[in-house]
Amino acid sequence: MQASLPAPPAGAAPERGLPVLPELAARLAGAAARSEPEPAGGGFGLLAAACGYWARRGLPTDPGHVVAAPGAQPLLLALLAAAGGDVLLTRPCAAWYAPLARLAGRTAFHVPVPAECGGVPDPFALLETVRRIRAEGGRPRVLLLSVADDPTGSVAPPELLREVCEAAVAERLTVISDETWRDMRHDPRGTVFLGPAEMWPEDVVVLTDLAGALTPTAWPVAVARFPATGRGPVLRARVTTALTAVRAELPPPVAEAAAYALAEPAPVRARTAAAVRLYATLATAARERLDDLGVLSRPPEAGPYLYADLGELRDALAARAITDSVELEAHLSAALGRPVPGGHRFGDAPDDLRVRLSTPPLLGTTDDQRQRALDSPDPLALPEVGAALTEFASAFRRLAAG
Repeated sequence: MQASLPAPPAGAAPERGLPVLPELAARLAGAAARSEPEPAGGGFGLLAAACGYWARRGLPTDPGHVVAAPGAQPLLLALLAAAGGDVLLTRPCAAWYAPLARLAGRTAFHVPVPAECGGVPDPFALLETVRRIRAEGGRPRVLLLSVADDPTGSVAPPELLREVCEAAVAERLTVISDETWRDMRHDPRGTVFLGPAEMWPEDVVVLTDLAGALTPTAWPVAVARFPATGRGPVLRARVTTALTAVRAELPPPVAEAAAYALAEPAPVRARTAAAVRLYATLATAARERLDDLGVLSRPPEAGPYLYADLGELRDALAARAITDSVELEAHLSAALGRPVPGGHRFGDAPDDLRVRLSTPPLLGTTDDQRQRALDSPDPLALPEVGAALTEFASAFRRLAAG
C-alpha cells in the first residue's frame, strides 16, 4: 500500500488566477437564467467548440468523440477508472495525478524524466518499468504525460516525445496526454509543441483543462478527445457513464462561457497572448534571482510555474533544520505567506530538496493589480510586482545564508 502524503499547508486555498475576461463574464451572465441542465459529458455546443479548438491545432475531431466535465480532476478520475490496469506517471508529475489513480483503485508507478525536460518519461526507463511491472504480475495499461508540463514548466522536444510514444504504443499502453498548458508556451519560436495524438491518433486521449489557460481558475471545466477507433469509443462510453452516475455535469452558464473560450474569438486570443507574455516575464525574473543564489531550475518554457532544486544549498538548509522537501515546504510557505508545495507532492523523494514555485502570486492580491500587470508593457516596473520579487529573493537569500 502506498504511503499517504502529508496534508496541504495550513490555510492553503485554491490559487487565485487572472481577472475574469469581461466577454466571458458576459457570456456566463447571459446564460444564468437557463433552467435546462447540461447533459453529462457536455452539450453539443460545447463539444462542437472543442472540436473547432482541436481542428485549429491539426486534430480533426467529431463531437461524438469528445467529453466535457466540471474540471480535469473528475474527468481524469473517470478516465483512469474506465481504462483499468496500472498507471505510469512521470517523476515529477502534476500533484493531482497520483491521488486520482489511488482513488480509482489503480496502482501508480513513477518513471523518471530525462535531464532535458519534465512531463514525459525517459523512454528506456519506461520500457524497463513496464517489463518489471509485468514480471511482477501487474497490468500496465495507461501512460499519463504532459508535453507542456506542470510542475517543471518545460516543453518536451518532438524527437524525445516520438521515442516515448513509440515505446508506449509498442507496449500496448493507452496514452493520456494532458495538454492544459500547450497554449501557454513562452516562446513560439522555441521548442515546437507536438502532441502525441498528432503522431498516434488511435492510441491517445487528449485531456485539456480550460481553467487557468482559457477560463478563470474558479470555473472548473475540462474536455477530452478520444480516438475514433480502437479502444476510443469504449473508453468514451465508460467515461460518460461514470460522469452520469455521479452527476458530474457542467452548470449551463459555465458551459456557455467555455464554448465561447474554445471558439477563441479576438478577446480570448488577446488575453491568452497577454497571459503568456506576463508568465514568461515573471518566470524569467524569478529564475534569474534563484540562479544568483545557486538554486537550480529548468529554463521556463510554458505556464506559470518553476520547479526549483535547492540541493546545492543542502548544508545551509540543514543549519536551519531543513533536511527534506516536507520541511522546505513548511518553511517557504510560512516565509512567503502562500503555499509552496514540496517535491514530494509531485512524486519526487522527500530527500530531494525541490519545490514548485508559482508566479501569479507575484502580481498582487487584487484583480486591479493583476489587470495592471496584464496591461503593462513592463510589469516588473510595477511597485507591487517589484516588491513581491524582492520578498521572493529575500526568502531564498536567507535560506542560502544558513
